[in-house]
Amino acid sequence: MADSVVLVLNQNYEPLNVCNLRRALVLLSRGKAEIIEQGPGVLRSPSQVFPRPSVIRLVNLIKRPRPKARLCRKEIFRRDNYTCQYCGARAKDLTLDHVVPRHKGGRHTWENLVTACRACNHRKGGKTLEEARMTLLRPPFQPYVSPYYALYPYLQSHREWQKFVPGWLPAEVPEPSVNGAVAAPAEASSPIEGARRSAR
Repeated sequence: MADSVVLVLNQNYEPLNVCNLRRALVLLSRGKAEIIEQGPGVLRSPSQVFPRPSVIRLVNLIKRPRPKARLCRKEIFRRDNYTCQYCGARAKDLTLDHVVPRHKGGRHTWENLVTACRACNHRKGGKTLEEARMTLLRPPFQPYVSPYYALYPYLQSHREWQKFVPGWLPAEVPEPSVNGAVAAPAEASSPIEGARRSAR
């Protein structure tokens, strides 16, 4: 039961996060949330039968923190489109490189980390760009993350969640573009407005 996941909506129907089923049941039992969409099957106790929640909505509006991409190898590769930022090659054996080497005062930050193929990483070594006579395809940057970034992995298997996520394209899981933004369909009506209407 604890492995099941539930979409949590803010009081205004904006998607907030994903929690496990146990946490969702606690929120429901304490009157802090209500069920908007039911999942398959039911939950049984020795004396009662409960609907299985798939989407719940909080009773009170809470302030949503702006999500940030985690600074790690996977997210650096994603930002750089799995492309060496020195030669432009797309290789399987990619590495991370500090533009300004650590021993020269370079920091472990978005703005100082780039994707590099092994050949370019070896060529640059512990040198600066000027010392190695190398250039970057573009300056590294901290990517923008869609507020609904964390929900995308769940949307193919939880189709009842899709209408609550603005910009969702049912045909495929949208990949963030170079700057991490995900474009919404130009002529689509607001999914949040649709969720409000369907829940009434």
